[in-house]
Amino acid sequence: MSKNLVIIPTYNEKENVEKMIRKVFSLETPFELLIIEDNSPDGTAKIVKSLQKEFPERLHIHERKGKLGLGTAYIAGFEWALKRDYEYIFEMDCDFSHNPDDLEKLYKAALEGADVAIGSRYISGINVVNWPLGRVLMSYFASVYVRTITGMKVMDTTAGFKCYRRKVLETIDFCEIKLVGYGFQVEMKFTAYKFGFNIVEVPIVFVDRQEGTSKMSGGIFNEALWGVLKMKIRSWSRKYEMPE
Repeated sequence: MSKNLVIIPTYNEKENVEKMIRKVFSLETPFELLIIEDNSPDGTAKIVKSLQKEFPERLHIHERKGKLGLGTAYIAGFEWALKRDYEYIFEMDCDFSHNPDDLEKLYKAALEGADVAIGSRYISGINVVNWPLGRVLMSYFASVYVRTITGMKVMDTTAGFKCYRRKVLETIDFCEIKLVGYGFQVEMKFTAYKFGFNIVEVPIVFVDRQEGTSKMSGGIFNEALWGVLKMKIRSWSRKYEMPE
């Protein structure tokens, strides 16, 4: 059993899922994969299950009844990982906007002391490919807004390409995580920050998906922006103490 688990939520990713699985398993570092499958009508789950015959010990699938949100997908994956002996838990997209080769960078950062390693689009300039200018500006200034509200020094506050050390996920009470869309990514970072965990950003290049359909929408960003303000207000009444 590998100590490294990569969690990938999927919904209608038949064009990408097999290529992603094979790419992750080709990397030098041994990773296992957990696919959180939200009952895709395009047959994504069937593809994953067929590949489990080829990778019976490394490829896992957790099926849900429907599209229940990004945050709940990752929490389901975190809970699955914590019941097993994984030390490093990664999260990434299935659409190759996150380069699987960069898993090695995140793993190296964790080995060197990061409690949360973030694949950052903005730590060394703006490294986004194939996004329209409006979306780049919306994403960049969303991170500026989050930094202003929360006080975090993280440049890419909405990043969804990350590695957590096990102790971070053991410390966070998932019942206290209220945001479910891309705001979930912000709330997880903010909670880790409030507990005093070491957060390190690793520069990556983010490339917009080439195949399949994007799940991004203005509503998702609105949830993140208004949700961040509510999250900050909630934090005033919470205690962030490391368990003994």
